[in-house]
Amino acid sequence: MNSSSSFPPTSMDEIYGANSFSNAVMRERLPKTVFAELLLVQSGKRELTLDIAEVVASSMRDWALERGATHFTHWFHPLSGISAEKHDSFIAPTGDGRVIMEFSGKELVKGEPDASSFPSGGLRATFEARGYTAWDVTSPAFLKKAPSGTTLCIPTAFVSYFGQALDKKVPLLRSMEALSKQASRVLGAIGQSGFGRVLPTVGPEQEYFLVNHDLYRKRPDLVLTGRSVFGSMPAKGQEMEDHYFGALDERVDGFMRELNAELWAMGVPAKTQHNEVAPNQFELACVFSTANVAADSNQLVMETIRKVAERHGMAALLHEKPFAGVNGSGKHLNWSLATDSGLNLLEPGDDPASNARFLLFITAVIEAVDRYSPQLRAAVATSGNDLRLGGNEAPPAIISIFLGDELAEILDAAAENRASGSKDGGVIEIGAASLPKLPRDLTDRNRTSPFAFTGNKFEFRMVGSSQSVATPGAVLNAAVADVLARFADRLEAALPAGAAADPKFKDKRAAEIRALIGESYKAHRRVVFNGNGYAEEWHREAERRGLPRFRAAVDVIPELASAQGVELFERQGVFSREEVESRCVIYLEKYSKQVNIEAGVMCDMVKRAIFPASSACAADFARCAAAITAGGGVAAAQESRSRRIAELSGSIADEADKLEKALVGAQEIEEPLAQARAYREAVIPRMNALREKVDAVEKIVDEKLWPYPTYEDLLFVL
Repeated sequence: MNSSSSFPPTSMDEIYGANSFSNAVMRERLPKTVFAELLLVQSGKRELTLDIAEVVASSMRDWALERGATHFTHWFHPLSGISAEKHDSFIAPTGDGRVIMEFSGKELVKGEPDASSFPSGGLRATFEARGYTAWDVTSPAFLKKAPSGTTLCIPTAFVSYFGQALDKKVPLLRSMEALSKQASRVLGAIGQSGFGRVLPTVGPEQEYFLVNHDLYRKRPDLVLTGRSVFGSMPAKGQEMEDHYFGALDERVDGFMRELNAELWAMGVPAKTQHNEVAPNQFELACVFSTANVAADSNQLVMETIRKVAERHGMAALLHEKPFAGVNGSGKHLNWSLATDSGLNLLEPGDDPASNARFLLFITAVIEAVDRYSPQLRAAVATSGNDLRLGGNEAPPAIISIFLGDELAEILDAAAENRASGSKDGGVIEIGAASLPKLPRDLTDRNRTSPFAFTGNKFEFRMVGSSQSVATPGAVLNAAVADVLARFADRLEAALPAGAAADPKFKDKRAAEIRALIGESYKAHRRVVFNGNGYAEEWHREAERRGLPRFRAAVDVIPELASAQGVELFERQGVFSREEVESRCVIYLEKYSKQVNIEAGVMCDMVKRAIFPASSACAADFARCAAAITAGGGVAAAQESRSRRIAELSGSIADEADKLEKALVGAQEIEEPLAQARAYREAVIPRMNALREKVDAVEKIVDEKLWPYPTYEDLLFVL
């Protein structure tokens, strides 16, 4: 789209990227020399100069103004977990009562939000307010449009006055650099050339629930915590398996069409949408992009889902477990490695047994996941994920890798130094003559695996639906980079300088690669498991293998800043010790705050509505029994129901008192880990006990007296 094109777009061809200041737009609007220089900056071959920034800023401003923008913002991802933005208008007074529209290169490159009001985990004192946002030149600027106006959003990183990372993007960008460096070394050592960088690519899937907005507003727990802290299952849940991939409700279809249009206009490659397993649960998946762009896009996906849902009279729930008894929501992080020349390093090829490059990189990922599984598990540890992991298609809390039988056999043979050839995968017979035969993939899919190889990528299935993909991505990148660094050291030491490209050393190079693959896989194949991750036998087998199992977020979050974690992150330049320790504090505090809010909401709902409603229902039955008895009838059923409800009401009041006392005890603890453990060990059991009583009484109280919309309302009404 050029500067003279009509706006808004009038055809489907014009929708995608209409609100994105992408490279395609910059190619049309920037001088050729400036665009060429910017491409070098994006590829890491040049540093951004103020002269280049001035030209880009001028073009970006004109493009935004043409589309109705009045303000701009540096858009970033602080450690609160949401997107942040401070808006500035383009206006600059001229002194004669008029204004001009200005946007300088300095304003494009750097902003200065108040850093003291964001979580820092001790990196910044309250009185130390200065922080900086820096333009991420590799992630396109975009327009956010609203009925009230249009804002130019510039993706940025957020750092402190001393350069410490205060956001989720800086560590991700650092991890991408580390991974590119070490992967490039390995490729160079095995004779691969014709590329500049290696990029981690990510295609996140986003699961979410939609509920009727009017019903949502009547549930304080959904409004304040994102999940239902009470609620008994209706007679029908997901057991009929009739929602998954079912035909879209017309209202949902309208929501999804508008959602797609908004995302496409901002350059977010929304690709797949469908009904998920639970009633009123859905999924949206995006096409792969570089890890930092994917992280930005997914933040926009979550924000836009919420915004568009409200326009359609619905509320979107992105919590990992909004409803007990049905599927939770995850965010599968599909992850791969590719060179900037387009070579997928995790693509098996026609004969995986002879594809040394593929096997080398697959083995590196396997070793990284085994060696650094505590850090990977910590990267997805939240109170919400604690409710989800381990059931209803969510993977168990033990990290393992699914490879499939053929690939596992090839690597087993390498580990055991025996010959192996690629198996003939054959075809899958569908069973109808009119249907084609489908070639069998190298692997099946295993939905119970936390980390599964799915053809030319890995799927990290433990990420929670409300999380940013930046932190799990950064930890995974760092882990793989660390193993690749060791691989590169060994390969470079085994061969003389220049041997990688010298045909004379072909056999020696191949032998060293085979030995490295075999030794690494033999040492780390304990993490490979191709079976049912839900089976109790696997839990026992995992313990026998020595695989770590962290059931709760509180147990594993400290692993980020363990000796192993700090050494990994410092060695690869992803986090400093202070940065990773600060994140442990932030994640523990967030855990405690989330549980504290949920427990507080429970107490409020019980006191203000549930206990009065159940007591009133018990009294109604008692009055009915008295009237029947006075008339000479038998009131056994009414008396029994009255006593049962009264007993449960008394239990609810007792459990609420116990919960409040446990809350006070946890709130008085100051040390973050000790406080989080108190919430986990003292508060959550009391929450569970209270919920059990409330859900029981909900089933027998007159529905006209029950004060809140039920699961039946929320899961089956839109």
